[in-house]
Amino acid sequence: MAAVTPRVFVSHLSGVPVFDPNGDQVGRVRDLVAMLRVGGRPPRILGLVVEVISRRRIFLPMTRVTGVESGQVITTGVVNMRRFEQRPTERLVLGEFLDRRVRLVDGHGQGGEEVTVLDVAIQQLPARRDWEIDKYFVRKGRGGALRRKGETLTVEWSAVSGFSLEEHGQGAENLVATFERLRPTDVANALHHLSPKRRVEVAAALDDDRLADVLEELPEDDQVEIIGKLAEERAADVLEAMDPDDAADLLSELPEDDKERLLALMRPDDAADVRRLMSYEERTAGGLMTTEPIVLRPDATVADALARVRQADLSPALAAQVYVCRSPDETPTGKYLGTVHFQRLLRDPPFTLVSSIVDSDLVPLPPDTPLPLVTSYLAAYNMVSAPVVDESGSLLGAVTVDDVLDHLLPDDWRETDLADLHGETGLHGEEGVGRGGR
Repeated sequence: MAAVTPRVFVSHLSGVPVFDPNGDQVGRVRDLVAMLRVGGRPPRILGLVVEVISRRRIFLPMTRVTGVESGQVITTGVVNMRRFEQRPTERLVLGEFLDRRVRLVDGHGQGGEEVTVLDVAIQQLPARRDWEIDKYFVRKGRGGALRRKGETLTVEWSAVSGFSLEEHGQGAENLVATFERLRPTDVANALHHLSPKRRVEVAAALDDDRLADVLEELPEDDQVEIIGKLAEERAADVLEAMDPDDAADLLSELPEDDKERLLALMRPDDAADVRRLMSYEERTAGGLMTTEPIVLRPDATVADALARVRQADLSPALAAQVYVCRSPDETPTGKYLGTVHFQRLLRDPPFTLVSSIVDSDLVPLPPDTPLPLVTSYLAAYNMVSAPVVDESGSLLGAVTVDDVLDHLLPDDWRETDLADLHGETGLHGEEGVGRGGR
C-alpha cells in the first residue's frame, strides 16, 4: 500500500513556530509562497514567509523544510536571513488566496457557482520535498451578511477556477511555469535562445535554487550576463545555491571588484569554499573538484551511508561513492582513509561499519593533477568520481565525470539542440516555449 503523504490546511500553519534541528526556535510562519502553473496543474508551494526574532520576514524554501508536524515546522537549520521580497511570479497563500471569490468548475469545464475560499490544503508529493496545493475549503454564497449561512465544502484543486495560468501566455510568469516541467539542461537551452531582454526577465523570475541549477548549465557569457543583471544580494543568494565549483567558475569570469563584492555578500562558509577552489588552476583536479562530496567518519554504518546517498539533491556521480575520513568530516577533512562504492554498500548488512569495507588501494588525486591525467584516471578505474587529497592526507573534494566532460567538450557544445535526440521541437523561441516547450 502506498504511503500516505502529509496534508496540512494553511490556516493551521499561520503563526506556528519554526525550529532548527537542535530545537532552537528560528521564528514563526506568517505566510506561504506559491507559484501558479500552466495547464490546470495545482499551484506549487515554493516556501514559507517566516518572521524571525528581530521581526524581519525571511523566505524559507520548502527544500529546507524537513517536517511539518502538529504545531511546528522543522528546518534543516540552513536559513538565509535576508529580508523576504515577493517576486512577480509569486503569490502569498494566506494574503491572496483566502477570502478570494472564485467559481466552481462545472461538468463542462466552465465557471459555475461562485464561492469564497476559506482555507487551502497543501500536500507533500511522495518521495520528494515538493509541496502542492491539494484542496480548497470553500463557502457557497456571495459573502457579506449571508456569508456565514452558506454551505461549506472541501473540493479538489481542479474543481476551482482562477488558480492556474493560461497555457498560451507569453509573460515571464508563464515561461517560468512552463519551464518547471523541464530539466535544468533543457531550461538552460531554452533560455539561451530567448532574446537577451526576455532571458534576463525569466531568469529573475526563477527561484534561487532553480536559477542556480540552470546557471550551471548555461554558457559562460549567459551566466555573466544574468548574474550581472541581478541585484547584488540576489546574485549572492544564487551563488550560494550553486555547486561551489560552478560558482567559482562563474565568479572567475567577473571583474575583480564585482567578484569581491559578491564574495563579501555570501555566507562566510560558502565564500571560503569558493575562494579555496579559485586558488587552484582551472584545468586541474583542484580547479575541477566540488567541495561537497559525501564524507563519513569511520564509525558510520552502511545504513548511515545509504541514508546520505538517498538524498534527492545529490547528483548521480556524487551519490556513487562515499569517502571515509577522520574528523573533521567537512572538507578539508581529517585523514582520508578510503572510498566505499555504492555497489559495496548494497552488498553488506546495514550495521556494517564503513571502515571495515573501505577501498584504500585506490590512490587519490593530488589537487594539481592536470586534466588529461584526471581523465585517464577516471577511465582506467571505471570511476564517475575521484577523491582529491592534499599532501597532509586531508580530503579536499571530489572530481566528478560531468565536470571533466564540461572541460573536454568544445566551447560551443551547449549549442547542441538536445531536443533533436527525441525528435522534439519548440524549445528555441518564445512562441514554442509559451506552448509548453515540448
